Amino acid sequence: MARTQFDSLDCKILQRLSLNARKPFLEIARECNVSGAAIHQRTQKLLQSGIIEGFESYISPSAVGYDTCAYIGFILNDPAQSDRVVSELKSIPEVVECHTTTGKYDLFVKLFAHNNDHLLHIIHDKIQPIQGGRTETLISFKEEFRRQVPIEQTSEK
Repeated sequence: MARTQFDSLDCKILQRLSLNARKPFLEIARECNVSGAAIHQRTQKLLQSGIIEGFESYISPSAVGYDTCAYIGFILNDPAQSDRVVSELKSIPEVVECHTTTGKYDLFVKLFAHNNDHLLHIIHDKIQPIQGGRTETLISFKEEFRRQVPIEQTSEK
C-alpha cells in the first residue's frame, strides 16, 4: 500500500488509537476539539481505506502459559516452495508471525511455546516435517519493548 497523506486530525486519531485502541471516541474528540461523530466518521474512513487494519487485544503469552518465545529462520532448499511452507506454518497455532525476508533466511517466524520441551516438540514434530531445508532457532529471554510504528504529523496544504 502506498503511503497515504493524512491531515492533522487523521494523525491525531491514529496517534491516540495506536497508544490505546480502546480509547473512547468521545475522549479522542475532546482531545482533538471536534465532535464524537467526526471521530467516528474519520475512524470508519481509516478502516475502510485499510489504514487501520483492525483493533485487537494483546494477551500476555506468559499469563496464559506460554513462557518461551522463539524465532526461527528458514533456509529453504527451493525458495519456490515458500508458499507451501507458509501455508503449512499457518496451520501451527503457536506460530504467531511469519515473514518473507531478504538475507540469510527465506522465511522468519515468531512462535510461543509453553516451555523449552514444548518448543522442541513444535520444532521436531510440526516444523521439521514441512520444510525442505534447514532452520535456525533463537530463543528470546525477554521482550524489552514493543510498539506501533510512529505516526508523523504532516503539514497541511
